[in-house]
Amino acid sequence: MTALFPVLLTIQIVVCVAMIGVILLQRSEGGGLGLGTGGGAGGLMTGRGAANALTRTTVILGVIFISTSIALALVAKATRTAGPLTPGTDGPMTTLPGAPTPSTTPLPAPVNPPATPVPSAPAAPAPAGGQPAPSAPPSGGTP
Repeated sequence: MTALFPVLLTIQIVVCVAMIGVILLQRSEGGGLGLGTGGGAGGLMTGRGAANALTRTTVILGVIFISTSIALALVAKATRTAGPLTPGTDGPMTTLPGAPTPSTTPLPAPVNPPATPVPSAPAAPAPAGGQPAPSAPPSGGTP
């Protein structure tokens, strides 16, 4: 199946180049690279016969081009191997080629520190004079 790919690719390239040439030979309404200047005796055939032959050739080459494109896609799909970015594998490469691979040994279990009491914040001292602290003025009015 792999020997079919270069053959199809060669046919694809030859048809592509031929189709470019045939399309450029056709007479355009803008006067591009048309077949001759007036389509008279200097051309390959008469003006109308050349247009029909070139149109028919373009259609045939187009069908061959599309057919080989589909065939190349099917052959490429059938011979595809799993790569680093293909779904269903372990995922993309995580290390650079030539880089040392990370070790797979498990890490030691963490050691819990001994339980020590956490000091609490000191309580606020009571105001001097034995009177309670003044409260905030009520909001919404003047005192």
